[in-house]
Amino acid sequence: MPTLGADMTRGTLVEWHVKPGDAVAKGQVVCTVETDKGAVEVECWEPGTVARLVAEPMQSLEVGAPLAFLAQGGETVADVAKATERMAAPAPSAAAAQPAVTPAPAPAPPSAPPPPEAHVRASPAARRRAEELGIALATVAQRKPGHAVSIADVERAAAERTAAPSSAPSSAPSSAGAPAAAASIPADRQVAMRHAIASAMARSKREIPHYYLGTEILLERASAWLETRNAGVGVADRVLLAAVQVKAVARAVHETPELNGFYRDGTFIPGSGVHVGIAVALRGGGLIAPALHEADTLPLAELMRRMADLIERARRERLRGAELTDATITITNLGDLGVETVFGVISPPQVALVGFGRVVRKPAVVGDAVVAARVVHATLSADHRVSDGMRGARFLAALDRLLQSPEALA
Repeated sequence: MPTLGADMTRGTLVEWHVKPGDAVAKGQVVCTVETDKGAVEVECWEPGTVARLVAEPMQSLEVGAPLAFLAQGGETVADVAKATERMAAPAPSAAAAQPAVTPAPAPAPPSAPPPPEAHVRASPAARRRAEELGIALATVAQRKPGHAVSIADVERAAAERTAAPSSAPSSAPSSAGAPAAAASIPADRQVAMRHAIASAMARSKREIPHYYLGTEILLERASAWLETRNAGVGVADRVLLAAVQVKAVARAVHETPELNGFYRDGTFIPGSGVHVGIAVALRGGGLIAPALHEADTLPLAELMRRMADLIERARRERLRGAELTDATITITNLGDLGVETVFGVISPPQVALVGFGRVVRKPAVVGDAVVAARVVHATLSADHRVSDGMRGARFLAALDRLLQSPEALA
């Protein structure tokens, strides 16, 4: 069970995407795990062949507990499975669902009504997906007696419903036409998420000696350049100012590497790349900051596409494990909500966070004239154990300089 957040101690295995005998590559998604912040797709660390799945779906496990064993380096699946057969899976927590080895009940006669939704065995992610698509879990469960309903089962049922519409209208309202991202987070998940956020932020303010800097950046050139660029391309290829800001932050932090990395065990560990965490407010409540990898090297149009995809998947709970753990610096942007200045709290073990407010028109000196110019207030929250005000000021100066030459960020 991997660590999918600084304060994660347990996770629930929702479903496997592989089976014994399957060859897996490094980076391949092998299972889905439920955490306090939602369902996360977990990738394999190394290549090999799945020899044995140790953990069962719906099992709650501590971080570090074994999920599966791989055969590698000439090992056979049979040998690895035999060598590990005495290694039982960790006992499920009291809150975990019933084990998958329970005897399958006899199928209900055709005339019997389906069981109540609350009594259907289903993963949390499958329940949310069923709610998004307007699928009755009880109906799906009747097809697999004795087995927990997975996301794949729900989506298969939705596809079948679309392909073969019923001859009689349903008496229950359907939300199949509603966008999936609009689904709200269940109340119990909201409470768990708020606890996770509270724990991480309390730890941040308790352990990290924050210092704060802010500056007002003229955006007239960047905004004018962006308007001209977007006028010459289709809607799908347009770039938002937020993407320009992300690219500028990534390039600026590349010049001030003390702000890009992690503080662990009393030591600063530089990031292996500039992986910018994008703070995303989830519909229905909650906050998450998945990583946009190698943001300083991406062409601006590609960065825009990846950022839009990352935000969409964050709201649909389709993130991968690396996207939740690799961010080396975070950006929060509350400008669309009318906030002019953001002083953020650093997400440990990161050492810096950048905030942007809304773009406003203010009197500003441009050349020898005073004009009504577009400006934004940018802030830096940084860890004094790793950097100081001088380095932070250099970062903000670099950010300002880069935003004055937007064409160089493309």
